[in-house]
Amino acid sequence: MAPLEARAFWIAEPGRGEIRGETLQEPAEGEVLVETLYSGISRGTEALVFNGRVPHSEWTRMRAPFQAGDFPAPVKYGYATVGRVARGPDGLAGRAVFVLHPHQTRFIVPADGVHPIPEEVPPSRAVLAANLETAINGLWDGRPHVGDRIAVIGAGTVGCLAAWAASRIIGCEVELVDVNPRRADIAPALGVCFAEPAAAAREADLVIHASGAASGLTLALDLAAVEATIVELSWYGGQDVPLPLGGPFHAKRLTIASSQVGRVATSQRARWDTRRRMQLALHLLRDPSLDALITGESDFETLPDVMATLARGPGDTLCHRLRY
Repeated sequence: MAPLEARAFWIAEPGRGEIRGETLQEPAEGEVLVETLYSGISRGTEALVFNGRVPHSEWTRMRAPFQAGDFPAPVKYGYATVGRVARGPDGLAGRAVFVLHPHQTRFIVPADGVHPIPEEVPPSRAVLAANLETAINGLWDGRPHVGDRIAVIGAGTVGCLAAWAASRIIGCEVELVDVNPRRADIAPALGVCFAEPAAAAREADLVIHASGAASGLTLALDLAAVEATIVELSWYGGQDVPLPLGGPFHAKRLTIASSQVGRVATSQRARWDTRRRMQLALHLLRDPSLDALITGESDFETLPDVMATLARGPGDTLCHRLRY
């Protein structure tokens, strides 16, 4: 059969992206051909990649599962793609699937690299799966308890998803904290409270930090109660982050715990793997309230301009979805 043509988004050099054509061969045994329906921009991480701010020490660890090229550029990067299996084994052919694949119109991956989307989850909402998986892992690392007071600092996509998931724990009081007062509009849809930093409640049993700013982590130290845990979900690239650890940090016996989605949280690792964790994320996306987190949509072909705009400043953007 004739080779298949595809179009993919590449970061040609830091700060500049372009759409490039690719030629695909027929899928081999054990592989599937996926026709893309949507992809989502994981703005925080992808902005760092787009601007060439991945530290050299992290070039290997930061590789996406189906990344092509190398940091800083040229590189094809991304991990929130939803498509339909056009060719593949029985049981997958015709299914809507989520794949940790860069932005591309069609692609071939191993059959075990796709995650079938539950029928009750719209494919358009499933672009949130990777961010929700990150939020789930962060909560596992924080190990919240019934009735906890939980503060989530940073009302970006991951922070909003973490707040939404935490609010489903019986008795938990969850407050979403952000410097942008317009983020208050999203809180009711998620079933949580909202506060700007100066008005945020103190004495939190658990603090999830996802703002990506050093000031947010400083605020987390202030909001945390005695012997509370602060889960750091932000990734700063090569940026140094100063912290005021000379105040009550030691007297309050606070714990700052890193969380990164590349490994299943220690508390769950004996029983869970990344595939089971992704299946959980997709299952939880049945909730239609999460559509509120998709705040913009563009055609795939506009992605070079869209990514440049989002990397300069997100404005009020949460998840920006691309349609194919």
